Amino acid sequence: MKIYRLPINTTAYSRLILSSLLLQLSLLTFPVSAQQINPVTTDSLAQQQTVNYPSSFFSKYNPETALDMVKQLPGFQLDDGSEERGFSAAAGNVLINGGRPSAKEDSPSAILGRIPARQVDHIELVQGQMRGVDLRGQTIVANVVLREEIPATIRWETGVRKNLDVDKVTVRGNVSLSDQWQAIDFNTGLSVEKSSTGEGGTGDKFNGNSLLIEKRDEQSIETGYKLGGNLNASGWLGQTLVQLNTNIDRMTEDEPFTSIRTPQSPINRPRQELFNADRKDLQYELGMNAERKLNTDLTGKAILIYNRDEYDEIDTQRSIATTGNQTQYRIADSKTIGSESIGRLEFGWTGMTDHEWQLNAETAQNVLDGTLDQRVDKGLGSVAVDVPGANTRVEELRGDFLLKDTWSFGQFELDYGVGAEKSRISQTGDTDLKRDFFFIKPHMVLTYTPSQGRQTRVRLAREVAQLDFDDFVSSTVYIDDDLALGNPNLRPDTTWIAELGEELRFGELSVVKVTLFHHWISDVLDLLPLSATFEAPGNIGNGKRWGLELESTIPLEWTGLAGARLDLKYRWQDSSVEDPVTGVQRMLSGNKGFGGTPYIKFRDENRYAFIADFRQDFEAARVAWGLNTGMRARRVLYKVNELDIYDEGITLNAFIESTRWFGIKMRLLAENIPDLSQQRDRSSFTGARNLSVVEFREITTGHEGVRLSFLTSGSF
Repeated sequence: MKIYRLPINTTAYSRLILSSLLLQLSLLTFPVSAQQINPVTTDSLAQQQTVNYPSSFFSKYNPETALDMVKQLPGFQLDDGSEERGFSAAAGNVLINGGRPSAKEDSPSAILGRIPARQVDHIELVQGQMRGVDLRGQTIVANVVLREEIPATIRWETGVRKNLDVDKVTVRGNVSLSDQWQAIDFNTGLSVEKSSTGEGGTGDKFNGNSLLIEKRDEQSIETGYKLGGNLNASGWLGQTLVQLNTNIDRMTEDEPFTSIRTPQSPINRPRQELFNADRKDLQYELGMNAERKLNTDLTGKAILIYNRDEYDEIDTQRSIATTGNQTQYRIADSKTIGSESIGRLEFGWTGMTDHEWQLNAETAQNVLDGTLDQRVDKGLGSVAVDVPGANTRVEELRGDFLLKDTWSFGQFELDYGVGAEKSRISQTGDTDLKRDFFFIKPHMVLTYTPSQGRQTRVRLAREVAQLDFDDFVSSTVYIDDDLALGNPNLRPDTTWIAELGEELRFGELSVVKVTLFHHWISDVLDLLPLSATFEAPGNIGNGKRWGLELESTIPLEWTGLAGARLDLKYRWQDSSVEDPVTGVQRMLSGNKGFGGTPYIKFRDENRYAFIADFRQDFEAARVAWGLNTGMRARRVLYKVNELDIYDEGITLNAFIESTRWFGIKMRLLAENIPDLSQQRDRSSFTGARNLSVVEFREITTGHEGVRLSFLTSGSF
């Protein structure tokens, strides 16, 4: 049994973390008089940069939660933040009472989903660096302002979903309590889900001459459960506002996958390949922040976050001949334990007229321990299989800071500053390596707001990507009979970003937003050839990305559809990088896998993505219905000897909901109505991709099935 311990060392990074934590704790006892954390600004520019939506605006949508309200904000796309290391990049674009929750694993949408709508006083769309709000690269954030006197509320939700193609049912439910105890506002809740779903499909395998050599009939069934709990609380400790955020999730999942493979040659007989993935995951997080006025012009905030993820997966493969005899058995037991410790300080100073200075400093420690035990038995006994780079430990110590000023002059606002990041990444186990990195990160955002209905933005910035520690660790991919090798020599890519955006708002609902962008990327993270047959995530050189995004909310009253609106999102982009295999220019590699709306990934390395949401509310009848459709271009993965293409076409979802009976919201949802196919096109070459002939080609077509869901929710 392996015992996991956090490392203790005396490096300069550790001393920096310790000093930061002590300084943060000192904020709790700094002697000053009680003052408001975020005083409301009455400046005319601030008013033009803030669009206020009172709770009455959302009444026609019959919202149950703060999340329901945020989703109806015109011209706003909810961003839950990334899974990157650190707090700043992962905070998303939602504020609660002017601040970001001190949480990473507990997403903004999950937190909003536990806040009853009756507790929301109003929601502001903030489009500038006013009132101490740090946009952190976002062009717009939503600030959910809660009522001062929060009534005790219990909110509940239940749901059942049936997959019509595989006759599987998923049930889930959650309950949360919001109340006040001795001047402490808190929200606590529990959630549970028992899932059962599946997917069927077919596959064709061709030889290098495009002749069909094998047909496949495939079926996967996925079952499991998820349990979750949370506690969020806030209250005043003297003149200091203290907030606590905790979250824990437990997941188990079993996914058997059967592939019946029928060769087209009479010499070879059909066989079965039986794959199974057994997964267990435990995640928990503890976060705390303290904020107070240090003097009339200076505000300080301290943030502490610790999270841990314990993941265990056992993958097996059984090869069964026509006679029923087992010809091969493979098993891979992989475990990863990851943890992150964050300490962050934020200071805001408003002592200069028309200026607001901000200083942020953050220290973090990230650790990932990965182990893999793989064995194969072909009838002569179990034999251990070594996978290089699979048993390893990766650790990063990082510190960064940001100094910035927001300068308001007339109808213009200039947000400019410079940041720096220094980190050390060390790896032990199968690979022993230690590397240091240092990056300067300047930024500038110029905003022109001639009126509340119009804003023009120009943004220039240098961003540093956060490495995914899983890319350092090797793993097996039985279904493809392949290895996903890790790379200990990864370095973060850096991107110079140029953006030009224009936003127009008309009346209560109409919004049009257009953004043009161009990115210059150094050390592009893509797939790097390691040998004639294997590749790994790596840096392949310099590249570019450019395109545009369009977002719009259109009320449809003029068409005769009372209470109807249409929300549109469209992205087109192109990219270019020199292919390390062929030496010619190509697009950046995309992401593998599928996912239709509403789960479609809007931003990806492909040509385009389009999402349209139609909704019509009959306010008097307390009934609403709507449609959601979307599509995105295919994603291409450029491997050393393979070309892997994923595409799922257009999808369509529909819903109808009502709150007219007993004050309970009832919602009927139909997903993936056309049951369109998800296609994977995999070509394997005899040598280097596109420089040699095709050895074989596999075209796999899958169907997730039509899914019907019935959900009920309410509060009291």
